[in-house]
Amino acid sequence: MAQLRQDYDEFIARDTAVLVLGPENKDAFATYFGEHNLPFTGLPDPQHSVLKLYGQQIKIFKFGRMPAQVLIDKEGIARFIHYGHSMRDIPENQEMLALIDSLNK
Repeated sequence: MAQLRQDYDEFIARDTAVLVLGPENKDAFATYFGEHNLPFTGLPDPQHSVLKLYGQQIKIFKFGRMPAQVLIDKEGIARFIHYGHSMRDIPENQEMLALIDSLNK
């Protein structure tokens, strides 16, 4: 999430909302977001309902949910999905920003 915070203004400049989902309950999620002063929206998903919709994997021996990034356009169509194979396997912000730019053309 630190990576997303780093370029948050770039996402906002492209009229892009950043939504972070996590497996925690709403109280734990609110505490974490408050303690870390995160500027984007957090959505708790303790029942894994969104995770199941997008096919995100849970790997117990790799710290739980594997990272996933989904870029959804303004019509609600998923235009890009990346499923990480480890906790470090996430696209760079510049790659996501370039994808957003290409969708906005």
